[in-house]
Amino acid sequence: MDSPRRLLIVDDERGIRLSLRGILEDEGHEVFEAGDAETALAFLEKEGVDLIFLDIWLPGMDGLAALELMRASRPSVPVLIISGHGTIETAVNAIKKGAHDFIEKPLSLEKVVIAVERALEFQALKQENTELRARLDMRDIGGPMGASPVMVQLREQISRVAPLDTCVLITGENGTGKELAARALHHAGRRSGKALVAVNCAAIPEELIESELFGHEKGAFTGADGPKAGKFELAHQGTLFLDEIGDMSLKTQAKILRILQEKTFERVGGIKVLRSDARVIAATNKNLEAAMAAGEFREDLYYRLRVFPLHVPPLRERGDDVFLLADYFTAALAEDLRLAPVSFAADAAEALRAYAWPGNVRELRNFIERMLILHSGREIGFADLPPEIKTDTAPAGGRTANTGAHRDFKSARNAFEAAFLADKLQEYGGNISRLAEGIGLERSYLSRKLKTYNLHGG
Repeated sequence: MDSPRRLLIVDDERGIRLSLRGILEDEGHEVFEAGDAETALAFLEKEGVDLIFLDIWLPGMDGLAALELMRASRPSVPVLIISGHGTIETAVNAIKKGAHDFIEKPLSLEKVVIAVERALEFQALKQENTELRARLDMRDIGGPMGASPVMVQLREQISRVAPLDTCVLITGENGTGKELAARALHHAGRRSGKALVAVNCAAIPEELIESELFGHEKGAFTGADGPKAGKFELAHQGTLFLDEIGDMSLKTQAKILRILQEKTFERVGGIKVLRSDARVIAATNKNLEAAMAAGEFREDLYYRLRVFPLHVPPLRERGDDVFLLADYFTAALAEDLRLAPVSFAADAAEALRAYAWPGNVRELRNFIERMLILHSGREIGFADLPPEIKTDTAPAGGRTANTGAHRDFKSARNAFEAAFLADKLQEYGGNISRLAEGIGLERSYLSRKLKTYNLHGG
């Protein structure tokens, strides 16, 4: 047997607890008991365990409700359901909700020992997988988020604040990767083994947002057929990510402020004061300073959330990150879709870099997926690009650039470059070496530019 483990038995029948305790202590484990779910959950707030035995039928909160909270606060700890003959169907339902297995009553030495050994082996494998995923997630921050100077600075800020419990406010346009930054903060912090619960505040109707965040009691409103734990409960001792916080009503903002200050709240329709030790990370694509000036966002909540601000820059400010991201999405999506990867010709690649990407990384990912579907295994040229990219980045082909025809600075700049190089190439008789010297560019860089704009020396 491996080293002794800490096991918790949750059952209202003292005889069952004593029987299990005898078996488990004979195996060398340290055993704790609870006669109801509330006692067990209070114990788990203060103590760590390696495995939980949980009865379905308990006084007060039942086993299924307790299981949901246990899985949220201790996601790596396996839960074994203790089930009588009449509760087998319920036990199977519990497994669907995250329980590891169930043991049917009457309990036997052989059943209990085998179930514990298998569950603890599963726990060890799951912990190893969690650590591996955390390392991979951090490696993703160095890859898919990019390696431009602004992203290097962002990664350094994430590494600095991740180990702390400080509130973080992440700002940035839609599609820049704010949720990826939030996940990086969670996985690099001390709460990485606990739950990361994400809420899109903009996607939940106003009449349901409080129930979603704080939970509700049975009968709190029409359709509340039973008690439900809210996101703050589920994120206890873990991380709660409030995405699109700027879309939250002033009424709900006040309740968020209270829980950030006091760490306590009540469910909708409830009177019991509950505690949530959740680290809060918020994100928004809105200008919250402007929202405060308009009376749409609470100033006190803003400063409570913005203890440590992070800004995820738009893709147009990340330089050559577009190439790194395009390569990453090409490989990942080709594998997922079981299609041959595509590659980009020089003129197409330069167009990707020059395009403004109003939808940011999300738009780039969707573009790569479309290219894989339409041109599997091919090299993508400028002519294969969608109209919106070609319109903003089309080479001028030697003609004088019409600056009024271009939507933004980059497209106008590209048109000017193409016209300038075409004129200078003609002036220097097609001699690329003399042209490079004459306009002060490295020859290799000039050659790439000429290839981008389909211009050729003599």
